Amino acid sequence: MNQTVQADLVRASALGDELDKPEAQALAVLMTSRTVNDGEMLVREGGPERTLFMLVAGQLGVSNIRDGKEQVSYLMSKGECAGARSFVDAMPRRATLRAIGPATVYTLEPDRFETLIDSHPRIVYKVMRAMFRITHANLLRMNQETQQLTDYVTKTHGRY
Repeated sequence: MNQTVQADLVRASALGDELDKPEAQALAVLMTSRTVNDGEMLVREGGPERTLFMLVAGQLGVSNIRDGKEQVSYLMSKGECAGARSFVDAMPRRATLRAIGPATVYTLEPDRFETLIDSHPRIVYKVMRAMFRITHANLLRMNQETQQLTDYVTKTHGRY
């Protein structure tokens, strides 16, 4: 894929919505493209990988192990990112990422991203702001889902 297309995909993502074209190109050259088949796992819950994933085509299921079974809690769509928490703080993965049908992701490793600190500090700043927004949006979504579940249980008096 050529660099212009890669930069456009980065700019169209949650990670690159503040980046201009040259900034997106500088970030895109640090990213690796990976195609995954239906059912293929990118990372496992509890894994040590720090990779940031940006979905550019297809869907990814975000799942956790519950009662010994993998349960999908969220379906990512094009432009969404996963792994910001592990990318930033090097903590174990909180979820498994698995392809739902064929999918393509761009991956970014912290070491490669950190090469921009001296040469392109504004890009680093904009990407870190985007990661904060991504994390905040995930937290808001989880809080809303928790509230909906609480409302359901309260209204049905625990009958479900």
